[in-house]
Amino acid sequence: MLDKIASNLILIKQEFAKNYTGCAHIQEVIPSHPSKEFPLDENHLKILHSFADKNPIYHDSFQQEILGLPCIVYEGDINEYWLNSIKHGTSCQPFYPTWIMSAYVMSFFAKQLGYVELVDIGSGDGRIAFCGNLLGLTSHSIEIDDVLVKLQETICKSTNQNFDPRCEDALEVNYSQMKLKHPIFFIGGLPQMGGDVLATSIIDKINSIADLKNNTGLVFAGTHSKRQLSGNLGNGGWSSLIEKHNLDVIDTISLPTVWTFDQKIETPYIYTKFR
Repeated sequence: MLDKIASNLILIKQEFAKNYTGCAHIQEVIPSHPSKEFPLDENHLKILHSFADKNPIYHDSFQQEILGLPCIVYEGDINEYWLNSIKHGTSCQPFYPTWIMSAYVMSFFAKQLGYVELVDIGSGDGRIAFCGNLLGLTSHSIEIDDVLVKLQETICKSTNQNFDPRCEDALEVNYSQMKLKHPIFFIGGLPQMGGDVLATSIIDKINSIADLKNNTGLVFAGTHSKRQLSGNLGNGGWSSLIEKHNLDVIDTISLPTVWTFDQKIETPYIYTKFR
């Protein structure tokens, strides 16, 4: 089912981007209701719309039929949050979100793999942790930027979905206090832009907690852009880190994100586990 949803979401995104005539800084699409193309839980879909409706980064929405499917388009602006987020260190990348529907697919796949806790590192407005919580995972949302954490707290209250926003440096968090049993970590940021430093630190912390390593998964956001890869074309740019830390790739899911809206390719999310 998830492969079907992911492929249909890509088709919707590409068709929408091709014909979009608006001028919003960011834009994304959520189906209006479940269909054979998007066989989603109806209540879950309503709550995904609620996330967008209650999220201050979106300032407008409208209905649009795309490839014969009724959808709602959300338009917004993240400049205020992006500018604030660039003040942090080189391992902390500026705020650029994935799509809400993409976050849902990613979290759903993590649940299908059997993980029971979701730890979102560099969580932005918390959408991945939000979706994990919606799907019944125990979510932890870790974000260094205080303005984004306040945004997450606003969303928690207005949607009645508590995904545990924490204003902390992921490099300094004591993960043993979370008492994790079978977690999956989502690592925000591309490897060539400091993401490898962040990921290495998280892996070292996982290795330092007894009996956690063999029960833990890691998800990396990659890129297919040759300009950004600078010669490292494997696994979205993560192949060196994956080999160095003896990780096995479980699967790769390509999904729409804000930063690939005007591109014909999508963002690959690489799911891995320790050997």
